[in-house]
Amino acid sequence: MREQFRAWIENLETFVLEVIFEERRGKRAALLRAGLFLLSKIFAVAIKVRRFLYNVRILRDSTLGVQVIAIGNLTVGGTGKTPVVEKFARELQNQGRKVAILSRGYRSKPPPLWKRLWKKFLLREETTPPRVVSDGKSLLLDSESAGDEPFMLASNLKEVVVLVDKDRVKSGRYAIEKFGCDTLLLDDGFQYWKLRGRRRDIVLIDCQEPFGNQHLLPRGTLREPPSHLARANTIFITKSNGNTAALRAQITQLNPHAGIIECIHHPLYLEDIFTGDRHELNELVGQKVAALSGIAQPESFEESLSKLGAELVYTKRFADHHRFTQQEVLNAINRSKKRQARFIITTQKDAVRFPRLDRRDLRIYFMRVEIQIISGASDFHDCVRQICFR
Repeated sequence: MREQFRAWIENLETFVLEVIFEERRGKRAALLRAGLFLLSKIFAVAIKVRRFLYNVRILRDSTLGVQVIAIGNLTVGGTGKTPVVEKFARELQNQGRKVAILSRGYRSKPPPLWKRLWKKFLLREETTPPRVVSDGKSLLLDSESAGDEPFMLASNLKEVVVLVDKDRVKSGRYAIEKFGCDTLLLDDGFQYWKLRGRRRDIVLIDCQEPFGNQHLLPRGTLREPPSHLARANTIFITKSNGNTAALRAQITQLNPHAGIIECIHHPLYLEDIFTGDRHELNELVGQKVAALSGIAQPESFEESLSKLGAELVYTKRFADHHRFTQQEVLNAINRSKKRQARFIITTQKDAVRFPRLDRRDLRIYFMRVEIQIISGASDFHDCVRQICFR
């Protein structure tokens, strides 16, 4: 029943995205777009009202007395945020900071319903501690309980505390008191105004689709109007192709003071998702491979495989954050073998959602990537220095 409900939700999301990006035609799709457009106008008003309430202090923000770095975006999904969070955490850690990553744990498994209702009945919701994905020494939760991105970050950053809770004021306070952290990284935190203090806002913009289809949610993928980019201290252009003059000019017009950094997702190696064995990227050259993914923008991932010299003979895409079943992976293996693929490649974000398999007659690797700055490195180091030595 649970798998059927999850499949229904994913199919609904796919349908809505097709409507939003006008891939669906006909009267029903047009009427739905019109309805979504009206809702997006209401959403725009709600954003302005919420911002006003914070500005006049009716809604109160909190200060925890430590450095806060909010890393987020204007659009929903697909900007490559997790590797940027990892790069900041690693660099700050190297500079001697005690870092905690605070995530809301998108699509993480919540506690049982009865337990949540019982805590609400006893008015204990605020005293419930955040979920500790990593205490800076070891992994304490799996990807289903923690969420994909927090689990992935905790796996890659062995000495960084990773906490999951919708209330990041509470989880930030917990990180300070329990683990002695002096730097808080808000994963997907640009719209989280409840935690202020000594804060820097880092915003990511996808070079390929910088502002989505220019519409706010739910008619488009924008969480805020592009004009709100003015709040950012530093702006990352991700997945840069080098041809960004027009985009940089647009960003400068919206925010003339922010440093602009361009970066790419640089592949490092292949890793067997079951054994952990690592392989060089040159093993892809001239090989027939299959691509399996459940991410927001699979095109970038598949294109990177082709650039590394692989011949893509089979691709299978699922909805973002899809949790794979054993049968789905076995089906992908069978179809890949029919097309004579040597192995299947997926992303690290997808690999944390793979089930254990009864048979492994085709190797499955994930491609480990990191952020590589190609322009604005001095702005990045200035940003880190201002955080560490202000």
